[in-house]
Amino acid sequence: MAAGYIIAYVDVTDPQQYEEYKVLSSKAMQIHGAEVLVRGGKTEPLEGEWAPTRVVVLKFPSYEAARSFHDGEAYRAARKAREHAAKMNMIVVEGAA
Repeated sequence: MAAGYIIAYVDVTDPQQYEEYKVLSSKAMQIHGAEVLVRGGKTEPLEGEWAPTRVVVLKFPSYEAARSFHDGEAYRAARKAREHAAKMNMIVVEGAA
């Protein structure tokens, strides 16, 4: 079965409120067995105009598990805490088999 990945790029607008989101989203990741591959860190655009301030890449056992994380109760609470704290762009991707 191919892994599922969530890739997010984030522009944090309220760092203090975003801290609450990080705590809640970390709990949701633990519940759903996410492996954190990238969470923050240095970024540098190489091509195009894409320049997020924060990038996150999560690995899940399957595409369905990644969707379950996003749709689950724990991550819904994190999303609510993130309101007005960041602009989030997120996709789910099926990995190579």
